[in-house]
Amino acid sequence: MRAVLRSERARLTALYGTLLLLAGGGLVALVNVLLRKGLYSRISWAVTTVMPGGVPAEGTGDPVPGQKVFEPAQKLPPGTAPTPEQIEQWRVTRNLSTAAARAALHELTLVSLIALALFAVLSAWLAWWMAGRVLRPVAVITETARRLSGANLHERIALQAPPGELKRLADTFDGMLDRMEDLVGAQRRFAANAAHELRTPLAVQRAAAEIGLAGEPEPAKVARIRERLIAVADSSEHLVESLLLLAVSEEGLESARPVDLAALAEAELSAAEAAEADAAGLSVVRDLAPLTVSGDGTLLGHLVRNLLANAVRHNRAGGRLRVSTSADGLLTVSNTGPLIDPEEVPGLLEPFRRRAERRHTAGEGAGLGLSIVASIARAHAAHLQAEANPSPDGGLTIRVRFPAEPRA
Repeated sequence: MRAVLRSERARLTALYGTLLLLAGGGLVALVNVLLRKGLYSRISWAVTTVMPGGVPAEGTGDPVPGQKVFEPAQKLPPGTAPTPEQIEQWRVTRNLSTAAARAALHELTLVSLIALALFAVLSAWLAWWMAGRVLRPVAVITETARRLSGANLHERIALQAPPGELKRLADTFDGMLDRMEDLVGAQRRFAANAAHELRTPLAVQRAAAEIGLAGEPEPAKVARIRERLIAVADSSEHLVESLLLLAVSEEGLESARPVDLAALAEAELSAAEAAEADAAGLSVVRDLAPLTVSGDGTLLGHLVRNLLANAVRHNRAGGRLRVSTSADGLLTVSNTGPLIDPEEVPGLLEPFRRRAERRHTAGEGAGLGLSIVASIARAHAAHLQAEANPSPDGGLTIRVRFPAEPRA
């Protein structure tokens, strides 16, 4: 039996068929019980309401000669004893009623059992058909999942069905495939870009060593090549550290504690002013309201530092840098700079995405700053929004809204 009921369709067929058969059997049993209680009395009443006699019934007129007419049975007056003819007539009526009731019940039982057998066969077929109809979307989902691979993640179920649990399941599966396709695509792009970014400095180092140091180069040339190799090594080290930081932030938070984000932003902003902002002639605007969030202080420091570094690096001479925090959990960093097409903004949050081709010059970023910011924001359940500033200011405005802290 277990071997037969290995499929969900067989189990549903057994369940539906059993329920329909029980319903039909219960209906037949109920009809028989009700008829057994009242069938004899109804037949007896029908038989005894007309009795053979020679007196015409009231309103029937004269009887046809030689033909007996029937009249309703009547109760005897109180104190009157029935005659032998009446007793015999009552006995005949009772026997006739009993025989008619038994025959009717026998015929009803036989017909009911035959009908129940036919109903059982029909119920099994209907249950099998219904189970197939119900499980058809599940079969479509299963076949799609079995067929999926890295090469055809673009396929979707797109179930055409009325709203219901299976429709929601299919739509949820399609949504999961959308996220998987985006994730796999992002991982492929990340791997390809990371390999390219790491291969380029290695090629530069190899060329400098093989070509620049070939033969007996002059000391000045050796010094220049040495500086070049050190710069390339520093760039590679920064890239590796950024990749590690991105990987760490993608893993989420191991622990969280209250962090004064306003004080953290003030410290990072002061360091940025001392290092780069003053040299670029930028005007810095602070609006740091008290803001405490729950998270990892080191990761949040990298988030603020990358935002400020991006705002300074992609600013213009004599431009403006604005940093603000608000008590409702919002951190905002805005800068002036080149005009950016709003359609390009979402791509800037992906790893190794730049508005211009990388030249591997001093001070050039690896294209991971904003993607690290986005990853750290996700780890802290924060919502990051980036939008291009309109002309004439240009640049970007990035807002990071942290979840509200529960009140004590």
